[in-house]
Amino acid sequence: MKVPKAGAIAAVIGIALTASACAGDDEQGTLSIGIKFDQPGVGMREPDGTFTGFDVDVATYIAKELGYKKDQIVFKQVLSNDRELLIEYNEVQLVAASYSINDKRKQKVDFAGPYFLAHQDLMVRANDATITRAEDLNNADKRLCSVTGSTSAENVRKNLAPKASLLELGGYSECLVALKEGLVDAMTTDNSILAGYTVRKGNEGKFRLIGLSLSNEHYGIGMKKGNTELQVKTNNAIRKMVEDGSWEAAVKKNFGPDYKYEPAQAITTGS
Repeated sequence: MKVPKAGAIAAVIGIALTASACAGDDEQGTLSIGIKFDQPGVGMREPDGTFTGFDVDVATYIAKELGYKKDQIVFKQVLSNDRELLIEYNEVQLVAASYSINDKRKQKVDFAGPYFLAHQDLMVRANDATITRAEDLNNADKRLCSVTGSTSAENVRKNLAPKASLLELGGYSECLVALKEGLVDAMTTDNSILAGYTVRKGNEGKFRLIGLSLSNEHYGIGMKKGNTELQVKTNNAIRKMVEDGSWEAAVKKNFGPDYKYEPAQAITTGS
């Protein structure tokens, strides 16, 4: 298979995608929260300007427990490779953006949680039976898409398919376009994100998950290092969300009845 050049891929993606509008700047009396704008079921900016997804529901619940009303929440778009910078420079106070807790990130930011456990998987076109495991990507004729700065891309490159032709793009919607147009053969990220794409209106029957558990991704709420009070309050909010049933209701609402989710995780961050 002839691998398309990056310039051609970018051109196709640029035509196929509609640019997302950014949320307004922080104002006094508001809580600025970084989320993804392009992850159906997780964090999505809808065409009418509203926000949907599990991370959005978790962030909204936490904000309520911190004393903020819905109209005091400012959702800002974050990309996988700029989450630490936005926290460091006070562009956002919290990040709820399929943000996996790991030691490298904990050197730069603090986390609350985890509030969810996902697993890395592969998504392919529904009629493609040539990929059944990560090792099938160790082929010069296969091309894989992931997002720059994500743990999924790093895991593939180092551990799963080091010979894979890996295309790293700025967002998962860009990877989806590349997969749809046949510019790549698979995309990889957390199964929660991939599941959201498969059930999104217009995508039904076009894509499928392989059903792998290539990693454990413990989602946490990112915040500036040293803000122990905010970390404690956020952890308490997560516990309350689980205890009162709101957490499970949000999982089922956003990922659908067929999604096999892990039970709520024990809080491991903070003292």
